[in-house]
Parts: sequence; structure tokens; C-alpha cells
Amino acid sequence: MPSEQKFVYSFTEGNKDLKDLLGGKGANLAEMTNLGLPVPPGFTITTEACKVFLETGSEPSSLHEEISSHLKSLEQEMGKELGQADNPLLVSVRSGAKFSMPGMMDTVLNIGLSDTSVLGLVAQSGNERFAWDSYRRLVQMFGKTVLGIDGELFEEALDEAKQAKGTVNDLDLDASDLQVLVETFKAIVLRETGRAFPQDPREQMDLAVHAVFHSWNGDRARLYRRQERIPNDLGTAVNICSMVFGNLGEDSGTGVAFTRDPSTGAVGVYGDYLSNAQGEDVVAGIRNTLQLAELEQLDKKSYDELMTIMNTLELHYRDLCDIEFTIERGKLWMLQTRIGKRTAAAAFRIAVQLVDQGLIDLDEALHRVTGGQLAQLMFPRFAPDANSKQVARGIAASPGAAVGKVVFDSYTAVKWSRSGEKVILVRRETNPDDLEGMIAAEGILTSRGGKTSHAAVVARGMGKTCVCGAEELEVDTKRRRFTTSDGQVVEEGDTVSIDGANGRVYLGEVPVLPSPVVEYFEGTLHAGADVQGGLVQAVHRIVSHADVRRRLAVRANADNAEDANRARRYGAQGIGLCRTEHMFLGEERRKEVEHLILADNDKDREQALSTLLPLQKGDFLELFQAMDGLPVTVRLLDPPLHEFLPDITELSVRVALAEARKDPNENDLRLLQAVHKLHEQNPMLGLRGVRLGLVIPGLFGMQVRAIAEAAAERKLGGGDPRPEVMIPLVGTVQELEIVRDECERVLAEVAASTGVTLDIKLGTMIELPRAAITAGQIAEAAEFFSFGTNDLTQTVWGFSRDDVEASFFTAYLEKGIFGVSPFETIDRDGVGALVKLAAEAGRATRPDLKLGVCGEHGGDPDSVHFFHEVGLDYVSCSPFRIPVARLEAGRAALETAGSDSR
Repeated sequence: MPSEQKFVYSFTEGNKDLKDLLGGKGANLAEMTNLGLPVPPGFTITTEACKVFLETGSEPSSLHEEISSHLKSLEQEMGKELGQADNPLLVSVRSGAKFSMPGMMDTVLNIGLSDTSVLGLVAQSGNERFAWDSYRRLVQMFGKTVLGIDGELFEEALDEAKQAKGTVNDLDLDASDLQVLVETFKAIVLRETGRAFPQDPREQMDLAVHAVFHSWNGDRARLYRRQERIPNDLGTAVNICSMVFGNLGEDSGTGVAFTRDPSTGAVGVYGDYLSNAQGEDVVAGIRNTLQLAELEQLDKKSYDELMTIMNTLELHYRDLCDIEFTIERGKLWMLQTRIGKRTAAAAFRIAVQLVDQGLIDLDEALHRVTGGQLAQLMFPRFAPDANSKQVARGIAASPGAAVGKVVFDSYTAVKWSRSGEKVILVRRETNPDDLEGMIAAEGILTSRGGKTSHAAVVARGMGKTCVCGAEELEVDTKRRRFTTSDGQVVEEGDTVSIDGANGRVYLGEVPVLPSPVVEYFEGTLHAGADVQGGLVQAVHRIVSHADVRRRLAVRANADNAEDANRARRYGAQGIGLCRTEHMFLGEERRKEVEHLILADNDKDREQALSTLLPLQKGDFLELFQAMDGLPVTVRLLDPPLHEFLPDITELSVRVALAEARKDPNENDLRLLQAVHKLHEQNPMLGLRGVRLGLVIPGLFGMQVRAIAEAAAERKLGGGDPRPEVMIPLVGTVQELEIVRDECERVLAEVAASTGVTLDIKLGTMIELPRAAITAGQIAEAAEFFSFGTNDLTQTVWGFSRDDVEASFFTAYLEKGIFGVSPFETIDRDGVGALVKLAAEAGRATRPDLKLGVCGEHGGDPDSVHFFHEVGLDYVSCSPFRIPVARLEAGRAALETAGSDSR
């Protein structure tokens, strides 16, 4: 018989590569134990146990006995028993998923304390205040986390105890105060749950383990996973760790450290320390911390040991490490390490620093940054010489320039944001319940906390601008306002600007400047400038390496020479989509299109087309010059013709007024008739795309002639134009064959009249499900496919993009139907399956078929990886997304190579 599945591992059994099984925290605790670092003994309950619990509603049958066996070994090692009356062992119960989810799941400290064991802890420690402080923390955390009691009830009782003592600092409460507080907390538990606080230590531990399991599916955890695109089926591990105490007095404390600055990437000593405190106090931001460097003055021995360990961990993990530690009466203990969350700027700088140190190569550096981070670096920054009033300065926790109206709670932030307002969420300190508001806000501002507080860590992970610890601000959430140090009151709805790069807070709206990264891509940055500590140079090195590694070409969606020139500066390798309808938007050209639509005989129609021809040719000449030597894919006219006519309501009023004056306008009357004739209930599914070319004789022929004549003129002038003609909205090969015949006839005529040989490929967009399903047939008449994933998503889902995103997408995202909008990231299972099917069928018919994508997905990082996987040749996106696509195409190639090697 196969051996029974193992659900519990000692810290001595695992390693950092077992994150799937032991979670990130458990795997790294095991790794530090293997390295011989001072880790309190303990064990980890696996993610597999969590999955069984969540699927069945009960823990695996063998789990209780496995925990008992490991607990007995832990008790023997520590020389104490859990909850023992005279010499109690206390443990923490902490979550730990594969991916870091700071503050999103549950933790309970001091498990094992009871009315009897607290007296044993007094005797064991010789510190009565410490023992009762630990007990009140247990009842408070257990009540909120395990029993589901409103945490405000405990906070209010704690505030009342401090008020009765005449203090605002919990350290001023003595042992007798805390003993009374424990009884108050226990009374809250009894009143709110109908049962007494459990005195059995094993019952405490088992209930806490179950609470951690349940917290995987808690509202804030699910919301965070959707935001960070973390799969829902991973589950969390649970870590049972023997307690070490930072709240034993001034020679004890707890802290969080980073081996490099997580905001900038600079090498140095970064972190927070809090004397006489337990770990949750630091990240909760309830007391302002000391900077880590100040620990050297308080406890040089522990400080020096910590610096050595930090260096050991960074060299071992070859990355920025985020470390939690506790000092218990001068003894340093390591409670956690993980690869630290960092800002986008820090990610690029650190990756290049580690390359220069010889710790990683450029492939690994490319793997460690993302297109999303690069996009963040392209956001604007505040103008340095702006005449704005600075009202406070806090800690620069997550960079960026954020402007918005002040709000003081998560609900208001979400509500106002949905109404189109830009908001800044202002809190004394944030907690996991504020996550929805943090997501909705442009930036976060707190009056407490530091770089390791909840607000800072979560904001960095989301790429949100954040300023923490702005102590000059007195935040009054009940009266919905904050007061500056000079007495100025800022009410909810007032506008503020926060600078996450330097921690400054300004009243009003501060002007913004372009990002230096954008200036670099635009070519307007001073050559050799060391901007923002080498950030631009780091971006240059990594994106350049991505270009070396990537297989996918990156083109631009561009409709004019200005956009084409910008795209080329950003690294575009051609134009994947030129939308010709955008060339007709000017008043003069719109009138010519009106003439075409109103033409009721061949002569008038030909006259209108002959007027449009030179205008179109001029457009293409500019475009081919800007993209000389690179492919330019021109999509023939696509939208419904009514878009070129006046609004039906406006025109009807105009006609009615003219008739009332007995002065009718003949042209307006004809226009109104045309508008009524062309009116469609579902115009995006009506007379548009290839259907226009089939219904209006000469329309597509005129456009192809303009393309061909412009290409011939460029060639005769010594240029190297490379146009491609794309027919939109094809659903059947017969449509394409008819239009292709007309195109080939026109191309032959232009070649004959100019004496120039023209090599212009003819292809189509795949943007209808039928086109994807019959792609093998369509490839017989097409030399290339370009997937129009915007329309393909609409037609596959039956969604009207202009309507559904505003009407019900929010509900779909909240209910978890979508992890992300299918218009933002390709729906791999539906739309993606059709792309893959069409690509394979097309190439089965025509092996040299060129494949690209020109929908908005072409610039989305996750979608770029999918397009690489299914074998497309290029992606096309807006000019500003080109660097992101270049980077992600390189990362996709590395991932494929790594997968193949495995």
C-alpha cells in the first residue's frame, strides 16, 4: 500500500523550493533553519491540508495526530509544554501562502495562554506586565480572527483603559491595568459569541489553524488575489512557531528589515524597529517606529548580528530580502524572510545592481522585472518648481505623483472612484479591511507607520503612490478631515497632491511633468544623464536585452506620421494597424465622405472617390516615409458609414427648424434621408468592414490605389515602402476572394502605369468567430492574418464593449466571474482558444502565413505571453505600450526556453 500523505513538516525538513507545499513563509523558515540562522523551532501544516479542509469542510483524518506528534517533539526540544501551568510553551499560528499576501490572511500570537498559564508566564519571565500584555493580545487577536468579533470592540475597550489612565500610549498601562483589560476582553468574547474564551491550549491552536484555513477564502484575500492575479486554488500553509517575545521590556523589541531600500533600490540599512513590542505592532503602524539604523545605538550586538544575517540572506537568495525579526532580552531571532516587494524603480535598479555584482545574469534580471512595472515608470511626476503649498512630509513609501480629492474611508473611495473622481485615501493607518479603497484610490496617505507598515507594503505591491507616517497631520476620520501642523483644516472632497518619491504632501493640484523614462524613449533626455540614480540606464539595459531575447516583433497601432514617428522612437518594428477611417475625421474630408454616401449614380460616386484619392495618397506618403524600410499594415475602411454623417437628432432638429422657416436645405434633407437609410440597431454588426467594399463599388479600390501610388512614388524617390493591405471583418473566404480580385487588379494597373514593381501583401483581420473557425479556408486567399481581439472578444462573449464595462463588469469582477476584464487581458479559454485554432488552421493551409495581433491586447503583458506561446509573429499596440510589449516579449521567450529545458 502507498504510504499515507504527509501533511506536517518540521522546519528542519523543508527548503525554499517547496513553496507550493509549505507556502512562502514555511519554505523560507525551513531554508533559514538549514542555513543555521537563529529561527525559533516549529513546524508547517501544508497547503494540501488546507485544500482538503476547504473542499470537505473538515481537516484530513491524519492531521490531528501529525500535529500532536510534531507538537510533542517541539515541547521536548523547548523543555516546555503547550499551556503548561508552571512553564508554558506558547506558539504563534501564522498563514503563509505560496505568494506573499501581506495582511490578507490571519495570524494569532501567544496561543497557549490561559487564566492559569499566564501565572506560569509571570513566574517564567519575572515580568508581570509582559505576561498580562501577552494574554490581552491573545484574547484580542483570537476574538477578532478566530471568533469573528468586531475588532473595534476591543480597540474601544483599550482606548477607554488608556483614557482612564490618562495616557495615549499602551506602554503606560501597568500589569494591573492589563489584568483588568483581559477580563474586559473575555467579557466581550462571552457577550458576542455566547461562549467563554477557550482555556484549553490545544483547542486554541486547532481553532486558530482552522481560522487560517478559512482566511484563504476571506473577502480581503480573494480581492487581493484578483488584484494581483494569484490563482484561487493554491491554498495556504499554516506555520506553528514557538513564541519569542519582543515585549519583555526595553531590551527586547521587534522589527522589519530590507537588505536594500524597497522604494529606490539603494544599498543601505532600511527598516523599522519598535522596542518592547510584538511583531504585529510594527506592520500595524499603531506606534511610530524607529529607523533600523537606530538599533545600533540601542543594542549593538544584535544590530551587528542582524547585518551579518541580512548579507547572508541576500547573497543566498540573490535578491532583495524582506526580513522580520525579534530581539528577546538581547537574543536575536529570525521570524521570516521572503523576496521583498519593491517599487517599479527599485525592481529595475536592483536587477541591474545584482548583474553588476555578478550575482545574476541579464536573463535573470529580465525575468525579475515586468511590463506592468515598466508602465508604472512611464507615469508623470510632479514639476519640481511648482508653486504649491507643502503641508506635511512623511515617509516616501511607494513612488509616483498622485492627485485627488481627500476621502477618509474605503467605502467613499470606491463610491467616488466609480463616479469618475480621482481620490486620495487618507487614514491614520490602513489595515486589510481598507484594501478596496486602496485599489480605488490614486494614492494613499497615512499619518502613522513607516516603509514596512501595511499601507506601504500593499501600495508597493499594487504600484500605488503612498506616503506614510506624515506625523504633522492630525487625521480625524469621524469628522472627515485632517488638520495640518499650522492649523489648516482639509475637509473631505478637498484636493491634495502626494509625492511618493520624497514623501511630500501638498494642498491643491500640483502640475506634472513627463517621466524621465518616457523622455528616454522619446529621445528628449539629455545624453548620459544619470537620472534618478541610474533608473533610465537600468531600463535601457534590460529592455535592450529583451530585444535580444525576444522572438515576437513589436509593431505599433498608428494612423498618421506623428504617431508613426513616435512609435519608431519607442522601438516599433513597423505598423501593425493603420486605421484609415481616422484619416477622414477632419471637416473637409468628412464632407467628401458625405458626397460619397449621398451619390446616387456612378458619375457622382466616381467624382467623390477621385476627390478622396489624392487625400488618401498624401496620408500614405507621410506614413511610408515615417516607417521607411518597415512594414505598414493598412486596414481598409472599417466602421459603419453613419459615423461619418451628422447626429440624427441634431440633423432632424436642423431640418425641422429650416422647414418651420419655410427655407428647407436640400442637402440637409438628403443627409437626413441617408442617415435614416443607414440607421442600424446594432451598427457594429451591420454594414461595415468588408461589407462596405462589397456594397459601395470602388471604395476599397480607391484606397488600394492610393496605397499603391504612394508606395510607387516613395520607391521612385529612393525610399523603401513596405505596405500591406488588410481587409476587415471577413467571415467567409468568398468575401475575401472578391475583394482580393479587385485589389490585385488595381495593383497591376498602378504597377503598369508607374513602371514600379509592387510587392504588397494582401491579408485579413480575424475578428469574427466564424473567421477563426474557417481560418484554413480563408488562408487560401490571405497572405497574413491579424487578430482583431477587440471585436473578437465582443463577438465571442456577446459583449458590447461601449456598454458592458460601465453596466455590469464591476459586479462580474467582484463576484469573481472575471479575474480581470477580457478586454484588458486575453480570455485564454474562449477568445484565446479561437486565436490558437485559427493560427494552426491558417498555417496548415499556408505554412508561411504571417500572424499578428492588433487589438488592445497587443500591449497587455499577460496577453503578450499568450501570443508568444501560440506562435504569432508580432504584436501591435499603441506607441506608449511598445516598450512594455518589447519587455514582455523578451520575458516570454525566456519562459519558453526555461520550460523547454525542463
